[in-house]
Amino acid sequence: MSRTSRTSRTALLAALGLITATGATATVLGTATAGAAAPGCKVVYQVTNQWSTGFGTNVTVTNTGDPVSAWTLEWSYAGNQQVTQGWNATITQSGAAVTAKNASYNGALSTGGSTSFGFNGTYSGTNAVPATFKLNGVVCNGATEPTEPPTTPPTTPPTTPPPGTKADNPYVGAKVYVNPEWSAKAAAEPGGTKISNQPTGVWLDRIAAINGSATSMGLRAHLDEALKQKGSGELVVQLVVYNLPGRDCAALASNGELGPTEIGRYKTEYIDPIAAILADPKYASLRIATTVEIDSLPNLVTNVSGRPTATPNCDVMKANGNYITGVGYALKKLGAIGNVYNYVDAGHHGWLGWDDNFGPSAELFKQAATAEGSTVSNVHGFIVNTANYSALKEDHFKIEDSVNGVSVRQSKWVDWNRYTDELSYAQAMRAKLVSIGFDSKLGMLIDTSRNGWGGTQRPTGPGALTSVDTYVNGGKYDRRIHLGNWCNQSGAGLGERPQAAPAAGIDAYVWMKPPGESDGASKEIPNNEGKGFDRMCDPTYTGNARNGNSMSGALPDSPIAGQWFSAQFQELLKNAHPAL
Repeated sequence: MSRTSRTSRTALLAALGLITATGATATVLGTATAGAAAPGCKVVYQVTNQWSTGFGTNVTVTNTGDPVSAWTLEWSYAGNQQVTQGWNATITQSGAAVTAKNASYNGALSTGGSTSFGFNGTYSGTNAVPATFKLNGVVCNGATEPTEPPTTPPTTPPTTPPPGTKADNPYVGAKVYVNPEWSAKAAAEPGGTKISNQPTGVWLDRIAAINGSATSMGLRAHLDEALKQKGSGELVVQLVVYNLPGRDCAALASNGELGPTEIGRYKTEYIDPIAAILADPKYASLRIATTVEIDSLPNLVTNVSGRPTATPNCDVMKANGNYITGVGYALKKLGAIGNVYNYVDAGHHGWLGWDDNFGPSAELFKQAATAEGSTVSNVHGFIVNTANYSALKEDHFKIEDSVNGVSVRQSKWVDWNRYTDELSYAQAMRAKLVSIGFDSKLGMLIDTSRNGWGGTQRPTGPGALTSVDTYVNGGKYDRRIHLGNWCNQSGAGLGERPQAAPAAGIDAYVWMKPPGESDGASKEIPNNEGKGFDRMCDPTYTGNARNGNSMSGALPDSPIAGQWFSAQFQELLKNAHPAL
């Protein structure tokens, strides 16, 4: 799972020419003699890194002829090379024949202009540089001096990838971006300096967030700041891509600005501008981890007709397909950028842990990952518990336990779920996703920003063996009234601090939801962000089918979603586990 992302000047030029090769680089020079307005060209094909079974390549095309508005470059391999991932071009392969077509942002090449694209591939035996290229249908032919690219001795890919290539786990060996806007708010709170240097996600939850304003940083401003924080090492920037049409169909607090049918605006006004900024070569040295559209796809399984939790809005989104279309489009566009690592939202165990939710959700994730021309290779991993409160690990009871012959699964809290916590759920979901065709190196993220449940009320041992309910309730860390409660939860605390590779299959624990930012307003508050009032954020609400008709457990006097909520921040500090 390694890709590079350099948008150098490499042009698409078809070309008739000469190819000379030196080491791992082949240069093709040519002047077109056929076709209408065919360009002349220079092509540089460079193997940038290679190990026993794989390689990375950068291809640069320079236009030496008339200007072109679009390009297609073709070549064939003499061996069994197979392209596995590409960036800055759409690359397809049939047998030995490979075709690379320009991306939406690099098709135009003036005379003397260049563009580049790259890809990773596999091979066995030799990995010879292609001898002939064809640009826009014009064959490049001439004398060749083929040479073999250098071979690296290791039998497996290096643990630390060469500069510009994609890491199996982007968090390993890297710092993570500290959002200065969140950091300043946290530091201004009593006790806040204890955590104000922690990395958190940057939420792009509306079109206006891309450019920012006089009072808020836009995407470029964050990336520029990230370059400063990066220094000479590696740095991960965490972005939350969150603006689907008809967003959050089962909740009102985080409804978005786009209506259910506005998929066109989502593509052209939201995803395309984000992709254009992330593809800027200026930011190629950053590792960009995206959390793609939380609280969307699982709704199409759990909150549609036929379920007691159904909502009309979710039926609409299932029928029009715009969640699937939007996620597929986002993955394809962002996945084409070599330094972007896409993590798709996979709910949490208290939402999808039941048998009739777990498998169908995994299948739906694959459907979205292969929509709109995307492939599963555009998914680096999945993230669970985003902006939620489910405990990372319950130590005092497990799913196999029973009390007086009654399974823990029959307790009111577990309610026949297969999982008791986020770590077991994330690892099981990962195994399921790999089994249906996702990459075997798939990595998971767990949002631990608000699932610590520490403080004086944290249990130190199992509950009483009087009944299965006393056993579970007395020992569980998660002190919510019901697993379905999600808004500004009373008693919650900061969880594990962000860290890389903390457990098998887990790329990182992250604070994707910035602690102190509200989940939603406790009463109706007019706003221009499309965010409504959800009774689940009202502390007096007695519940619905999605939370077992329980009290909401929400804190009072909360602002709209995303705004600073000092009382919540103080609650999280007080109940942090590990303690601050």
